[in-house]
Amino acid sequence: MQESSSVAELAKQLRNELDRYSPGGKLPSSRALVDRFRVSPVTVSRALGQLAAEGLVVTRPGAGVFRAEPQAAAAPAGDTSWQEVALSADAATELVPRAVDASGVLVTLAAPPPGIIEFNGGYLHPSLQPERAMAAALARAGRRPGAWGRPPVDGLPELREWFARGIGGSITAAEVLITAGGQSALTTALRALAPPGAPVLVESPTYPGMLAIARAAGLRPVPVPVDVDGVRPQLLAAAFKATGARVFVCQPLFQNPTGAVLSAERRPEVLRIAREAGAFVIEDDFVRRLVHEDAGPLPRPLQSDDPDGVVVHVCSLTKATSPSFRVSALAARGPVLERLRAIQVVDHFFVPRPLQEAALELVGSPAWPRHLRRVAGELKDRRDAMAAALRLELPDLALPHIPAGGYLLWLRLPDGTNEADVVGAALRAGVAVAPGRPYFAAEPSAAYLRLSFAAVAGVGEIGEGVRRLRGACDEVWGASP
Repeated sequence: MQESSSVAELAKQLRNELDRYSPGGKLPSSRALVDRFRVSPVTVSRALGQLAAEGLVVTRPGAGVFRAEPQAAAAPAGDTSWQEVALSADAATELVPRAVDASGVLVTLAAPPPGIIEFNGGYLHPSLQPERAMAAALARAGRRPGAWGRPPVDGLPELREWFARGIGGSITAAEVLITAGGQSALTTALRALAPPGAPVLVESPTYPGMLAIARAAGLRPVPVPVDVDGVRPQLLAAAFKATGARVFVCQPLFQNPTGAVLSAERRPEVLRIAREAGAFVIEDDFVRRLVHEDAGPLPRPLQSDDPDGVVVHVCSLTKATSPSFRVSALAARGPVLERLRAIQVVDHFFVPRPLQEAALELVGSPAWPRHLRRVAGELKDRRDAMAAALRLELPDLALPHIPAGGYLLWLRLPDGTNEADVVGAALRAGVAVAPGRPYFAAEPSAAYLRLSFAAVAGVGEIGEGVRRLRGACDEVWGASP
């Protein structure tokens, strides 16, 4: 049984037994609970901690755990209906909307119910995360001199230097800011580069979190289509001309959701078009460290070929480690760096120093390259297993591109298929998939599904998930007129 399940089960049993003890009565010792329930001391500690958080027990160091005094009756619920008026007043004239649709982001963050195979996840499965290496790095970081002190607002110099080396070109540590995850970095970049009400060009389809960030900042996302070679330069130039936009957000490497890589021929074109438009390119280099074993040499970040400060680069450690390891970098050159720094400081002050120190410990350890090599092999195997299962079980779903990096496959549904019906039927069949609609800033060209092969337990679960998806599709297609 997984540790989290063991904790929940033990907490439930202890909760049911609390009536055996009078208020203030002492519960059995942790050792006695370990022996009785045959669980680890960690499980006992966490279960008791859960009961303490619920106010059911009180822990007294050196004395033990005691049943808490009865809680006072809850106060009657208040009347919050007045908030509907306050939150909607003057909404029609707002430049920056106060209501934000986060559904496209939440679908990749919410844990699925028990028994559901997670094809909609956005992070590595725990079995792929470097948990021991991260725990060791955090322990070493906590012992560093000054580890709990206030860090430089731009980030630790050594960590900025490490990110700068990874970006390459002539980028220096002085042009790098440490930020709290890629989503935070993208938010800072958009706020710095575009005023409320302005258009911002985005790839189509694109990451729903980017669309949510833009709309929350009062910006107008304008879609620019991509194909297997990335964004289409002629359409990008036309979009700049038609809208007067000064920002283009792109993922040149293993784009989410298509997996496309911006081709060598298009890279200089994109930079030239943006430079002539007097615009910035926000480069979201989100999965460079999730390359597959058979990928071959990767193209360098766009920023490494940009001496003129057109590109604002975002990269992160989160995707290759854990959703809670939120350490990333913003890199830019020229006057825009000061604006980025100012917004970063106002919004967040700084990234906690222990987390930065842990990042340095992790990437400087022998465990880091071993982890990346293991993930490269695992992701390739999972990608191949999912692609093969889809071809066998669901040949009617078009799979136009199989990427050599990242964690996604982008499937086109047959014409006339309602993707919401497929998503609902899939969930009933026990597999969670992401609908394509949230990935488009405007009306989609067709119905799509996005499948993740990184958030599942292994190849066997992929095969079972695809079989469940086939059953869901059969249900929907069989019900079609």
